[in-house]
Amino acid sequence: MQDVYICDAVRTPIGKYAGALSSIRADDLGALPIKALIERNPSVDWKRLEEVFYGCANQAGEDNRDVARMSSLLAGLPIDVPGVTLNRLCGSGMDAVGSAARAIISGQMQMAIAGGVESMSRAPFVMAKPTSAFNRQPEMFDTTIGWRFVNKRLKAQYGTDSMPETAENVAERFAISRADQDLFALRSQQKTVAAQVAGRFADELIPVEIITRKSTELFTEDEHPRAEASLESLAKLKTPFREGGSVTAGNASGVNDGACALLLANEQAMKAYHLTAIAKVIGMATVGVEPAIMGIGPAPASKKVLEQVGLSLEQMDVIELNEAFASQGLAVLRELGLADDDERVNPNGGAIALGHPLGMSGARLITTAAYQLKRSGGRYALCTMCIGVGQGIAMVIEAQ
Repeated sequence: MQDVYICDAVRTPIGKYAGALSSIRADDLGALPIKALIERNPSVDWKRLEEVFYGCANQAGEDNRDVARMSSLLAGLPIDVPGVTLNRLCGSGMDAVGSAARAIISGQMQMAIAGGVESMSRAPFVMAKPTSAFNRQPEMFDTTIGWRFVNKRLKAQYGTDSMPETAENVAERFAISRADQDLFALRSQQKTVAAQVAGRFADELIPVEIITRKSTELFTEDEHPRAEASLESLAKLKTPFREGGSVTAGNASGVNDGACALLLANEQAMKAYHLTAIAKVIGMATVGVEPAIMGIGPAPASKKVLEQVGLSLEQMDVIELNEAFASQGLAVLRELGLADDDERVNPNGGAIALGHPLGMSGARLITTAAYQLKRSGGRYALCTMCIGVGQGIAMVIEAQ
């Protein structure tokens, strides 16, 4: 069994829906952090890289032909470096890192790149083929997020609630108030803005060149955060997902674009290519939960991974909890026995402020946690997130 280290990790800034990154194809977007890793680590013999693992939740548009492989080629990796695209919906990027880590831990690989990409702005509409002759009622779906081509038997057994509807279910079942959700969302915005002002994302961000007809500009900062957010403004937002509900656009994550990539290696590869470690991957675990309350998934997933690695929640110095919705974030914290405002949780804000490009987000959580450990002098970080159709995923990393 080999130890596996995170030697470098970078990400693009996260773009708003139809925002700064919307002109960039998913495969081109995915290439950017891989290219940055190549440039930042010139001592590596990239022909010896054994795999690129990339998470991507959509894969219905420009990301449809194994975006890991396409992005690798576009980034300039040698053609004999293979690539595999994983889809565990929101957990895809974290699963990609975990899959690479497991391959290295087992001794089957020495070095890999892992991460994820999502262009939700460019997700296409899809249309089903006719099921009968002269059919004049074609099915068409927007693939940005959520269900399409629903299985009737699955719907009858488990329902097909949209993601915001599952957040409403969680709020109702776990008694999460609208006021608490809005306060949680405001804290996310405030922490992210403070982190941006302090330059705490500098280590992980790479600039993206945006070329328009009139100019070329550098996109250098996450554009989803709302510095002007207040409890008053959040309280005025409508609850469009359920009459009398509590989930709003303000206490939910965004629909976003972005890409992230990490370089993982064992000790032998680190020595051969003069790499240094930021963090070590200790373990990863996944669980299944009721699809209608998918947002609670991080609670059992966190318990499972902590038991796996023999550590406690009290030993975690940083906890990166993906904020799909404030309701599920709060429900998870309370299920784990943590305070709503535990200072270890998302110290630089979370997806409500930063955004949630589905296939990228898990890799982003690990990247942000690793640099936060390095900056703060902490030892352990827990990264965890909920997953559509009822799953949870969690990973523990250790600072080096």
